Amino acid sequence: MSGSLTGITTHTRKVQSLYKRALRMLENWYDRREVYRYHAVLMRQRFDQNRNIKDTRSAKELVAKGESELFENSHWHPRKFPESPGGVAYGREVQPPDWVLDHWDPLEKAQYPEYFARREQRKKEFVKMWEDKYGKSSTFTPH
Repeated sequence: MSGSLTGITTHTRKVQSLYKRALRMLENWYDRREVYRYHAVLMRQRFDQNRNIKDTRSAKELVAKGESELFENSHWHPRKFPESPGGVAYGREVQPPDWVLDHWDPLEKAQYPEYFARREQRKKEFVKMWEDKYGKSSTFTPH
């Protein structure tokens, strides 16, 4: 739960994030797995060399240098996961709005009787809640 409510990120989380982003950057540059693994081991060695630094000022400076080095060496066209923002499949599946179910044919609704009975009951509860909160509207008539 570190940083979820306050926005504070610990030094350890910053280092972990930097390491993961560095590995992702290496994946962008090296297609062959054995070459990527070689460079990933070298990257891990660089992180392990500075693992036991107790001085917070020098540790923060190392993270800042790492961030700038990561920025300077970032790939010109980074890979993205297909479902992530910017990926080829992001937002591809359209979620239809709920009102579309109101226009189903009665024979289609008959295939799911429990669902549509519960849905009609919840629609009535919502209309009652709306009227209790905002008052009865003369133009709105539920189905």
